[in-house]
Amino acid sequence: MGVIIAVCSSLLGGTLVLRRFSFIGDGLSHVAFGAMSVAAVMNLTGNMTFVLIITIICAVLLLRTGKNSGIKGDAAVAMISVSSLAFGYMIMNIFSASSNLSGDVCSTLFGSTSILTLTVNEVYLSVGLSLAVVITFVFFYNKIFAVTFDEDFARASGVNAGACNLLVAVITAAVIVLSMNLVGSLLISALIIFPALSAMRVFRSFLSVTLCSVILSVICAATGIIISVLAGTPVGSTIVTADAAAFIIFYIGGKFIS
Repeated sequence: MGVIIAVCSSLLGGTLVLRRFSFIGDGLSHVAFGAMSVAAVMNLTGNMTFVLIITIICAVLLLRTGKNSGIKGDAAVAMISVSSLAFGYMIMNIFSASSNLSGDVCSTLFGSTSILTLTVNEVYLSVGLSLAVVITFVFFYNKIFAVTFDEDFARASGVNAGACNLLVAVITAAVIVLSMNLVGSLLISALIIFPALSAMRVFRSFLSVTLCSVILSVICAATGIIISVLAGTPVGSTIVTADAAAFIIFYIGGKFIS
């Protein structure tokens, strides 16, 4: 599961970085935290499905709000993300019956061993969603590539840039929900962005960056999981630390190559 999630999370990293949309992942992760808090309070058994639906809706609203209102870009993300984070924590404090509220909040924010305790239905949903993300990205790769580098030219070439942006937002939301089981809501952006940033230190073509991001993400995820099991460290934090170490290595290596 960890490897599958690592593959999905790294696919859109290059697109989000190049289009300066890195903050969207962070904003949606806070939305997912709020949705998960509501699901936990309501004792929803299929909380992953609930969180996925809410996060996708907010991704669409975020895209529309940023384009069709006076609230632009980072302001819209900040508004939605901060309010979702605050709402989620407030709901958990008011309605949660758990005797370990701090532990529940930390597990949701920073990840835990929850990836090892998923229900059978959640495992099936995760695998199916992961396959859908990979297939969708591969099928629409050329259009995503065109919109990433020159949206105006893509429109002139007949690409529906609006639909493509919406697709990217929906895929990002799906990846956010998948990754929450691995690294927690506050560390998701690192799982998406770090592999792409590392690959960009060495490679220049979009395809090379994407492939390197996937391979590097899988290696870091596997390394982090193994270290966390052997050393007893938190899974999410260990994986992100491995990603950060890989970035430093690629950054230094890129200096020598260039």
